[in-house]
This record gives sequence, structure tokens and C-alpha cells, in this order.
Amino acid sequence: MSEVYEAPEVIRRMLVNTSALLNCLSAEQRSRAWFPLDAPHRRDWDFVPKPDRTGLPLAVMDRHQRALAHSLMSAGLSTRGYTMALSIMAMENVLRESGVPRFGIAAADMRNPDLYFFSFYGRPSHEDTWGWRVIGHHLSLNYTIIDERFLSVTPCNMGSQPASAGVIAPLHDDDQHGFDLLHALSPRQRSTAVIHPVAPADFVTRQVPLIGKVEYPDHWDLGIPSYVITEEDREALKFEKDNPRGIAVSDLAPDQAEAFWSLVSNHLDRMPAVVADKHMERLRDEGADNIFFCWAGGERKGTSHYYRIQSGRLLFEFDNAIDSGNHIHSMWRDYRNDFGHELLLDHYDRERLTGHHLRTRLTSSVPDDEDTRGATGAARPVGPGTYTTEEFH
Repeated sequence: MSEVYEAPEVIRRMLVNTSALLNCLSAEQRSRAWFPLDAPHRRDWDFVPKPDRTGLPLAVMDRHQRALAHSLMSAGLSTRGYTMALSIMAMENVLRESGVPRFGIAAADMRNPDLYFFSFYGRPSHEDTWGWRVIGHHLSLNYTIIDERFLSVTPCNMGSQPASAGVIAPLHDDDQHGFDLLHALSPRQRSTAVIHPVAPADFVTRQVPLIGKVEYPDHWDLGIPSYVITEEDREALKFEKDNPRGIAVSDLAPDQAEAFWSLVSNHLDRMPAVVADKHMERLRDEGADNIFFCWAGGERKGTSHYYRIQSGRLLFEFDNAIDSGNHIHSMWRDYRNDFGHELLLDHYDRERLTGHHLRTRLTSSVPDDEDTRGATGAARPVGPGTYTTEEFH
């Protein structure tokens, strides 16, 4: 199924913008922004407000660098997704002003639309494997590129606190489409879809780098202990990869199924069209019997609520529990290819067998003994084990 991840045109746009940004950074800025592909913090994707993160923040970029950073972010998202990201960043201004009574002058350090950090991993170049991300409060976009051909776009997280402020409501459609589907269900169907009267405080799967077979939600959201769930709640809300909860799409009437697919499309469409379309096609190919929708918590706006969409490959979680349904977290995960996990394993397996293309193209498959005997810098035979990934980090 690797063809689902093929997106060479999107990757080329990312590479052009990445190269432009990296080339205009100072040496000190580049040292803050550029890391090996196997750096442990590449998979630390939490989105809580932090004034000091790994990466290079917008706050220390000049005007030209900021423009290039935004061009890169735009290349990694649809137009709709990019405007959502901008709205999420802008919401930090609202949070700063509302947080002054609680945090005082420290609010300016915690709530800042310039505290979104860009990081690059590996060697961004043609026919190579690398990644990049932008991360900050309520925004975590993670991209992994393999051989300028395959693209992983998960984990993808967007959030909003408050859910809306004047004309700004980044995740309104995630919320509204969820309610539209819930309210389209009959009482019998709803009794199947609603798995618990209490919503989790945050994602059930939390921020684990790779989702396990079973995941339990935390008792409370990090830094917000005002909303707490019990052990009984955690058990009722748990995620089981092999035992999905809720109502199967095959049990929906045609108009209800249309509402379901509109909800899915709403989550996928924040990515470039070719990426969203391929994931939608794969999801449909899984079959309606294998895709489930479940709900927890209140069933009207202004209450704490949660839903998830679970298939054999993808997971979407939407949580709006804090502050009586006024603090949203919306997430898209890929069990096998968050951070390009399975794609990278396949990539390195191929290289162990055949070598890396950027190296094998410069070496003889079977060298002539007369050319290699004692020669300085002579080509070596290419075969298993001659390439190590570290050389290209």
C-alpha cells in the first residue's frame, strides 16, 4: 500500500522551500534548526505552550526568513489547512490577553504567535530521506520524506482555545460535522455509537510516538487538572486497535454515510489535495464494515464531548472537553506510518540489500582488479552492508 504515500509534486515543493529557508539562515540559526534524522526529539510531538522548544522559532527569524517559513508551511498544507494553521497561531493573541489576570506579564512568554518552531531532520535533497516539522501551542505538523517519492504527514494535530473568538474559529467544522453525524443517527444507532457519558480530558491515545494495541486516556489534560476522569471512565474510553468501539459505517443509512464521509473529508482536507484524496481512497477501500465512529460525553454544544473515527490503518480523535466544550484538540494518526515508520523500515531494508542510490551510481558493480589494486580512493564493490544511514544524516 506504499503507493498511498506517493506525493512527488508535494515533496518537490517542500524541498524547494526548505532549501531556500536553510540557505538563508545564519550558522547559529541553522544549528538550532537542523538535526540528524534519528534525533530522538523528532518523535516528541506534544503541542503544549512552551517558550523554549527544540527548533528555530519564528520569533528569531527576519522578515525574509519568516516569509520562507510560511511558504514551506503552505506547501505542506491545503489552502484551507494553511488558513486553519494561521488562525490557530493568531488565537495565541486572544489567549495572551485573557491570561494576563492569571499569569501577569508571564502571559507574553507563554502565549505568543511567534513561538512556533521549525525543525529539519536528515539531509533535505533530491532522492534522499529527510523530514521537517513545525510545532507550537495547538499545532504539530510532522512530515517525513523518503526518496523524494513517499510522504508521511502524521501525526497531525490542530487545536483551539477558545474554540472561537469573534470571526476566528479554526476547528469549527470538525466540531459541527461531528454533531451533524451524531444528530443524524436514530436513537438505536446512537445507543451504539455513544460509548460513555463522560468525555476524556484529551486524546485517548495521548502523544505516544506509535499507537499500541491498547491505549488508555490520562486522568486529566496536561496542566489543566480542573477536568478529571476516573479509572472507570478510563476503562470505558480506552482504545483497542483490534476491537473498535461504536457504530460501523456499514450500519449507516445512505444520508448518514454521506454525513460520515463529509466528516472524514473535513479532517483529511487540511493536507494537499493529492495526499487527502489518496488517504480517502484507501479508507474507502478498507470497507464500511471495518470503519467505526464513536462518541463520548455530552450530545449538544456547550458540553464536554469527544469522538473518534477508527479504521484498520487510520485514527482520528476529536476532543472538546475542557471548559465545557471550549478547548479543542483534533488529531490524525496513522498506525504504521506516523513519522514514516514503516516506510523508513522498508527504505532501509532496500538499502541494506542494494546500497544507497546516491552512492551506488558512482561505484562499479564489479570493479576491475587492475583499477582497484592499491589505488587511493578507488571505488569499492557495492553490496549489502556498504551503506550506513549515518553517512547521510
